[in-house]
Amino acid sequence: MARTTRRGGAAAAAVVWAAALASLTAGCGIRATTVPVDVGAAPSRVSCDIPAQQGGTQGFRATVELVCGSQLVGVERVVPIAEKKPARDPAVLAAEALLEALEREPSPEERDAGFTSAVPAGLTVAAGRTGDPTGTVRLSRKPEDLPPVALSQVVCTLAGSETVSAGPGPVVLGGPDADPPRAWECTEAVRRRPESVPTLGELVRPSTTTPPSASPTPTPTPTR
Repeated sequence: MARTTRRGGAAAAAVVWAAALASLTAGCGIRATTVPVDVGAAPSRVSCDIPAQQGGTQGFRATVELVCGSQLVGVERVVPIAEKKPARDPAVLAAEALLEALEREPSPEERDAGFTSAVPAGLTVAAGRTGDPTGTVRLSRKPEDLPPVALSQVVCTLAGSETVSAGPGPVVLGGPDADPPRAWECTEAVRRRPESVPTLGELVRPSTTTPPSASPTPTPTPTR
């Protein structure tokens, strides 16, 4: 009889303990589970480092800005220029080739190292407009309509090209409409946080130069 009482007491204690545990678990906002949970592998660091692309591809060598570790990291590539295109300004051809390089899926080696690209497919170089400042690159979409990370990639890639950009400093971009182009600058802050690129660059107006005034024609002095 005493053994039965002890068993009954132990069972009651177990029920009370289970109820208390369930109440404590519910209070913490944790749902109890009776099956193992696979949380996946632990996150790994990306290297953001790949060997330079070797020769073999016909084109020009350039630095293409890709995204790695939430930052912009330059990747050295040999960028091919599409053949059978009408003769155009070399800067325009280079800008088109660089846009195509940004739109292409990163190579397996680049993906393994953690590189991605946010530049949407179909972005091309639009025709320039009369009065555009020298070095203006007009895109098929307004620059401010692009995703911020994609715009940062485009700005930093074009600004780093000696063929497209006249030198260190902002790159002048416009859209396909008649709006004046704007100057976009690739700074270290943009490279560290490409999602925080300014919404709009500075307006760039065509430079107007006043022709020098004609010098008066000297009047011959009569001799006596």
